[in-house]
Amino acid sequence: MNDAGPLVIPREEHNVSRRQIDPDALRVLYGLKDRGFKAYLVGGSVRDLLFEVIPKDFDVATDAQPRQVKRLFRNCWIIGRRFRLAQVKFGEGGKKIIEVSTFRAAAPENPAEAEVQLLADDNIFGTPGEDARRRDFTMNALFYSVEDFSVIDYVGGVQDIRDRVVRSIGDPIVRYREDPVRMLRAVKFLEKLSCRLADDDESAMGRLAELLAVVPESRLTDEVHKIFKTGASGKILRAWQSRRLLAPFAPGLSGLMERDASVA
Repeated sequence: MNDAGPLVIPREEHNVSRRQIDPDALRVLYGLKDRGFKAYLVGGSVRDLLFEVIPKDFDVATDAQPRQVKRLFRNCWIIGRRFRLAQVKFGEGGKKIIEVSTFRAAAPENPAEAEVQLLADDNIFGTPGEDARRRDFTMNALFYSVEDFSVIDYVGGVQDIRDRVVRSIGDPIVRYREDPVRMLRAVKFLEKLSCRLADDDESAMGRLAELLAVVPESRLTDEVHKIFKTGASGKILRAWQSRRLLAPFAPGLSGLMERDASVA
């Protein structure tokens, strides 16, 4: 895949400020930048700052490989079996973690090639553009650079945030089949950030909701736990129910909610 140039939004045209970024995340960003590496704030933290929401976590993406990150920070550990990540720990007992990931390459389009790659090693490093396009939704694929304080957008995420639209990167049918939990996450963002779902995503979700029935319980439990930290758990559960996403993996809870609604 060609790494097409991004839209670069200069500091004067966006609302993200270094004052809003965790000081330890800034230490990691500048520690990488000052040693010649690209280092961007990435993902949910950039999204939340653009929505003027206080982020809960700050993640970093870089062209430094995990062992290079570890050599730069004494308080760094490498985790993961397939795709290795660096965690830089701060505070008493290392309870605060700044996760640092290396830009990942685009997944092979040939399924056989993808299987060989997965068996061999999932640490296939790539460019910022490839990394952005691997992510789930456009609003989650933005980078913030401490080099010039710009927001870097390869996928149209800034416009979708301005329009308050949750949109999959690529074909939503493909992306939801890859990981059905993305449907739950999409609806979480609708309720948490007062957004609407892109039309293609709306159609795909209506067709693929039953795929949630075969997702491992541990992944679903993790996603349910996350919504109780949003401050909008009741709204999110009701939205899952109204879009018929709850019944495939929690039929008992779905039934209770349906009975309560009929009584009300």
